[in-house]
This record gives sequence, C-alpha cells and structure tokens, in this order.
Amino acid sequence: MISSSTFIKMQRLISDKNVLISSHGYDELAEDGIFVTDILNSIKEAIVVEDYPNAFKGPSILLLQQDRDSNPIHTVWGIPKGKNEPAVLITAYVPDPLKWDDTFTRRYNDA
Repeated sequence: MISSSTFIKMQRLISDKNVLISSHGYDELAEDGIFVTDILNSIKEAIVVEDYPNAFKGPSILLLQQDRDSNPIHTVWGIPKGKNEPAVLITAYVPDPLKWDDTFTRRYNDA
C-alpha cells in the first residue's frame, strides 16, 4: 500500500464534509450507477493506487474504493492548485477488469 500525505489530506477534508463534485464527476457517477454515499462512506477503507502530489492542477490521487455491494470503484480526488480545500471528486468509475489486475491496483501494460 502506498503511503500518501495527499490521501491523509483527502480523508480529513471528506470527513469534514469539505467536498465538491466536478460536473465530469457527476456524469461519470451517473454513467456507472455509482452512489456518492458509497464513495463518501468507504473513504476510510480506500486504498491508494496512484498518488500525484505535484500534478499540474494540484495534488490528486487515484483510490480503490468499494460500493455498498463490495464491488470495486476507482475514484480520482484532487485539491485545487494553491489551495488547501476542498476535496474535489474529479471522476469515479467501475474499473475495467481487462485493464487492471485482480486487485484493481495495478494496470496491465498496453504493449
């Protein structure tokens, strides 16, 4: 498991309900039938898949979370560059098992 200060910040902001969902995030949630409550409720058990502390638009992180039926969900959270808040849900989707290993934490090579 990746240790991440970005993840710790995200958990704190989400716990404090300091959250914004991007319009793209809403579209992706609807497309894959993902409930916001599932994402918010599973943040404590989330697993860091990839951490981007120096991303151009601000620190962001790819997490593996679960829905209410324990199905995998990938979420991408960010904090706007130069800011300390809010936690922004950038996107969420059901990962494609053909592109990820059985744990949904490692991508298969495109080669």
